[in-house]
Amino acid sequence: MVEHSALSVTRQGYDAAAPAYAQLFRDSLRDSPLDRAILGVFAEVVSASGDDAQVADLGCGPGHITAHLDELGLSVFGVDTSPAMIELARQAYPRLRFDVGSMAALDIADGVLDGVLSRWSIIHTPPQELPVILAEFHRVLAPGGHLLVGFSAADGPSHPTQVFDHTVAPAYRWWPDHLAALLRESGLAEVARMVREPRPTDRRQFQEVHLLTRKTQAGAA
Repeated sequence: MVEHSALSVTRQGYDAAAPAYAQLFRDSLRDSPLDRAILGVFAEVVSASGDDAQVADLGCGPGHITAHLDELGLSVFGVDTSPAMIELARQAYPRLRFDVGSMAALDIADGVLDGVLSRWSIIHTPPQELPVILAEFHRVLAPGGHLLVGFSAADGPSHPTQVFDHTVAPAYRWWPDHLAALLRESGLAEVARMVREPRPTDRRQFQEVHLLTRKTQAGAA
């Protein structure tokens, strides 16, 4: 697969920002009870698959969320396109597995995962490339497996995707219903969603959205 230019720009941006990013977000869950809650729900539904449920944190960055899922009892590994991020994750959490990889071409076998977490990792994907990413999520999930995807919401249905000024690389916001429809077309049916309104202290006044989806038994090809 030919790598699109946005992926190269994103990798270079996060390689350069990795130490500052890791420091900034290391304790991000501590003051985010709603985020901890939705991650807890994700862990619970995935764990229902069995004691050996396998989960991938795709776009894991410096590994702090991967480590949180591990603490919740999941058998989890992280994947990120940035080698610098992966190196920091391995240093911080040497007991866990972290791999360099692309969400557009995952080095993961078909149907082996019970859960996929994509937490703000699709935001740097141009809209025309997103179906490829969603197809990969679907491919690696077992039937009945769950995907939890987090992203920033666009302002309304008249603008289903919007570019915003991200400090690391160009990024996109998505109208939740639009992204839910794309997920459904990829064989991932919405189970639940959490929408958090921006806090007064947030630098960007965007809604933050988590969509919990489930791979149907038949699914998309």
